[in-house]
Amino acid sequence: MSCLGPLTLPLIGAPMFLVSHPELVLAQCLAGVVGSFPALNARPAEQLHAWLAQISRTLELAREADPERPIAPYAVNLIVHPGNARLPADLAACVEFRVPLVITSLSSPGDLVRQVHAYGGRVFHDVITVRHAEKALSEGVDGLILVCAGAGGHGGLLNPFAFTAEVRRFWGGPLVLAGALTEGRQILAAQVMGADYAYMGTRFIATREAQASPEYQQALLESRAGDIVYTDHFTGIPGNYLKASILKAGLDPDHLPQKKEKPDFGKTAAGEPVKAWRDIWGAGQGVGNIGDVPSVEELVSRLKREYEAAKSQV
Repeated sequence: MSCLGPLTLPLIGAPMFLVSHPELVLAQCLAGVVGSFPALNARPAEQLHAWLAQISRTLELAREADPERPIAPYAVNLIVHPGNARLPADLAACVEFRVPLVITSLSSPGDLVRQVHAYGGRVFHDVITVRHAEKALSEGVDGLILVCAGAGGHGGLLNPFAFTAEVRRFWGGPLVLAGALTEGRQILAAQVMGADYAYMGTRFIATREAQASPEYQQALLESRAGDIVYTDHFTGIPGNYLKASILKAGLDPDHLPQKKEKPDFGKTAAGEPVKAWRDIWGAGQGVGNIGDVPSVEELVSRLKREYEAAKSQV
């Protein structure tokens, strides 16, 4: 059995800023794949308690109603960078609600691991280099998420074959592979390469439960891998974004100012300043394989069929 319990697929829905809300998380968990959201999506900060209560209670009731159903645990993503002033309060909320899986990003998790382990939770850490992986393991994390080239949002540049193989030389525990995954057969491919789970984000933006605008979803349907721009311009950390959204903001995606400059992104149709993530949309290189906007249940059923078909051919 998976260390995360019985799952329909060895799949974790990646936490996506502004996109992953309780509706998406619950749909993923009830479909049997791990659903997750960034704590920072809950605004104001006090709303995080309400979200955790809603998700925890809904999943508890679903398990009581059908004990045989593979209902996945949920995860909360905590940004552990020193600049995140909400971290202490958000971590305290996760401890209070005994969040099963905490996903940490953008800095070493430090003492957070001890606090999550104290109530029996697990910590998986995002990494984009082997050095980051070694550092996270030295601090006691339970699993690593290898964010490879082509992953949506903040991502790395390492090839998944190279990254997975090198980390497997020194780590035999839970390993999650991220980067342009959109199909069930790719989930199997991740396992064959040495990962335990696949990490899928962009494909879930194009679902009916995602908190994404129709314009964002339509841009996903119309884009291809060549329409993804990798830049540190918008947040100071390298990431992948949809070229269409950059053009819409009045910027030239091929000649973005240096990150030290503070450009005027212009204004939206409503007259508000253009903002990263809200108006500059994150997406991975797998967009060329997204052609519809199904429900999460429909998408997971499709992924399951593709996964099983691929297994039968191995």
